[in-house]
Amino acid sequence: MVDPSVKTSAGLVRGSGGTFKGIPYAAAPDGPLRFRAPAPPEPWDGVRECVTFAAPQPQPAPAPGVPSIWRPSSRPRDPLSLNVWSPDLGAARLPVMVWIHGGRWKIGSPATPQYDATTLAGAGVVVVTLDYRLGFEGFGHLPGHPDNRGLRDQIAALEWVRHNIAAFGGDPDNVTVFGQSAGAASAVLVAAASGLCRRVIAQSIPRGYHSMVEAERVTAALTAAVGDPAALSPAALVDVPDAVLGGPGVGYYGPVIDGDVVAGPPWEVVPASVDLVCGYTHEEFRGLGIPIPSPLDIPAVAARLGVDAAGYRAATDADVFAEMVSDALMRIPTTRTAEAHATAGGRTWLYDFAWQGPMGAAHGVDVPFTFGNADSRYAARLIGSPPPADFADLSARLRTSWTTFAATGDPGWPRFDTAGRHTHVWAA
Repeated sequence: MVDPSVKTSAGLVRGSGGTFKGIPYAAAPDGPLRFRAPAPPEPWDGVRECVTFAAPQPQPAPAPGVPSIWRPSSRPRDPLSLNVWSPDLGAARLPVMVWIHGGRWKIGSPATPQYDATTLAGAGVVVVTLDYRLGFEGFGHLPGHPDNRGLRDQIAALEWVRHNIAAFGGDPDNVTVFGQSAGAASAVLVAAASGLCRRVIAQSIPRGYHSMVEAERVTAALTAAVGDPAALSPAALVDVPDAVLGGPGVGYYGPVIDGDVVAGPPWEVVPASVDLVCGYTHEEFRGLGIPIPSPLDIPAVAARLGVDAAGYRAATDADVFAEMVSDALMRIPTTRTAEAHATAGGRTWLYDFAWQGPMGAAHGVDVPFTFGNADSRYAARLIGSPPPADFADLSARLRTSWTTFAATGDPGWPRFDTAGRHTHVWAA
């Protein structure tokens, strides 16, 4: 039996078994469209076979000694694309969940196995994952060009969902945007900027937003080191080492507070009109890959991170360092967002993901549980291989909570407010 084709605004698409990969939601950001706001995809005639993911966006290796998932090529770049998992193409108005991947606004791809949404969609939701421009291509400040191009891509994908998802069995009026780390912050920011979703699930909202002055400083350092960024190839931009940039914070590229797409960090702009679930892992530091300095000057670290060293009572200075980094980079931004949302009258839920894997309750350990995928390299590093006996049960409970929230606006535990401060703990 031939899989049915589905009509989108740009043309017919055909997937496999309810899964569609590499559907263009915007034109390839190449040639005259590079560094511009996303443009509509080119329409096509006939049926476009959507059974393979688009190539990853230009990006460096995730860590020293680990190859990049992107390979430079002489051919034009693929269109900006998204992927759809539908449990029932004939269904009417299923809840829609749109995933934005993390990776410091610098690395990552929805094509990586940890984001396969087959299991998650099996709970009765339509799941969409998307790619967006990264690094300087997506977030570098370039005079004469729009800032926050990566976020503009995400908004364009949500606009595609609004106009097309009903043909895949989804409800365009019941969209939940969810993401982890940079994807969590992106979810809040695009919800504030676009009004194109009803609910948000933000898993580990990070620090890392640049003022225009900071963004200009990074571009100036890049220009001094390698020349005009607009004249460089994607490969040349990817190859620029972080050390030459001298930028702010822990990342050199990220959302720029431009007063247009981004009016402020998540805790300043989170709209009370959306329902919000947000949370953090109990030991965020363990998955961030940040080396412990030697010698370790705790007061200096506290001053740099903006936390009070006197408030920490851990066994060793290394433990204090880990707690400080976890707080400053993830837990405090996430909690501040919950507080701001609840104070503004929003319906808010906060959680602490405390399940312990080989690296502890590390940053990113919740992702395999979210998608129910235990057999990727990503999962093996964070939860172990083979997966522990309690993985399946906790994953099922988390997925039920997320999909129920997407459907009804209630994840199944008491709401957070600034008086009671109820925080749900996810553990075995």
